[in-house]
Amino acid sequence: MEGEEGTQQPQLVLANKLFLLTQNDVDDIEKVRLRDEVFNFIHTNDMAPLYETLVSNKVLNLDQKALDSMRAKIDDELKKLDEKIADAEENLGESEVREAHLAKSLFYIKIGDKEKALEQLKVTESKTVAVGQKMDLVFYMLLIGFFHMDFDLISKSIDKAKNLFEEGGDWERKNRLKVYEGLYCMSTRNFKKAATLFLDSISTFTTYELFPYDTFIFYTVLTSIISLDRVSLKQKVVDAPEILTVIGKIPYLSDFLNSLYDCHYKSFFTAFAGLTEHIKLDRYLHPHFRYYMREIRSVVYSQFLESYKSVTIEAMAKAFGVTVDFIDVELSRFIAAGKLHCKIDKVAGVLETNRPDAKNALYQSTIKQGDFLLNRIQKLSRVIDL
Repeated sequence: MEGEEGTQQPQLVLANKLFLLTQNDVDDIEKVRLRDEVFNFIHTNDMAPLYETLVSNKVLNLDQKALDSMRAKIDDELKKLDEKIADAEENLGESEVREAHLAKSLFYIKIGDKEKALEQLKVTESKTVAVGQKMDLVFYMLLIGFFHMDFDLISKSIDKAKNLFEEGGDWERKNRLKVYEGLYCMSTRNFKKAATLFLDSISTFTTYELFPYDTFIFYTVLTSIISLDRVSLKQKVVDAPEILTVIGKIPYLSDFLNSLYDCHYKSFFTAFAGLTEHIKLDRYLHPHFRYYMREIRSVVYSQFLESYKSVTIEAMAKAFGVTVDFIDVELSRFIAAGKLHCKIDKVAGVLETNRPDAKNALYQSTIKQGDFLLNRIQKLSRVIDL
């Protein structure tokens, strides 16, 4: 997927290639090409610290000559940066000192030295007064966090950014933070919050350093489908003009969304099968692949059964374009897990729905809370009588 404008941060492009190198679903010929691209990028950008880590993890082979060359260039560049900092501190103003420290921070980010980059960003922050500039430093920390998938760093940086916004901050940066937080929520399996944040950012998206707009729409649709009810899905996703302009460029996604909403279940399963490879090879979604597959099947089975008091297993299998045995095994798992409210009459070959009564559940809850309150009042009255 390619964005229409803006450029993805090169380090995140590299991180995705490194992720693909670890996947068994990527064929060996593709891995050879990826390994060459990764080495060339690392060598061009003098990323010696990252290169040493990858060599120790047996991702890349050691090229001592290339490593020595990178180390020499890093030493030369750091010497120049330190001289600029010293010159700024002696002869120039505070803003020039800050810029010199920021240049050193960005250099550490460029070469992939996480610890020194974070350390230098803290030094730069101590030289920074403006809230907007402090926010920019937090965004650099977030990019480092996403490169290394350091969720503790990401979480702390998001909290820090929110605290800074209480002091001020412009809307452009606030909207960018929503996308960063949405990606964090999606990466930590909080799909509902991720969907809300992504949908809020559709019309104001400028976060091209994270991913292209097409990828953003891909994430928005995937998280929304398992988070929103049918009415909200129609209003916010199916009919959203921003999504309609892009969704056709992403293979299978339009069929995936529209066949679910239009209840064309056979088409849905076909599109679903086409998307699985894409989801499995996505760096942020990969850890949740099996979970997402279960959740989306739960959504679609629930939607189908919503229309029936009872339905034959054969009719459901035909609607989905699968075998009766497959549906039987599938539904058994979801019923046992409490995901579907129905029961299987194996003898008659019928599914009978037993959807919970919302009013009855509310009544029972009210009675239970009332009993709890009366017990507390009785205990309190005893204490007062004493």
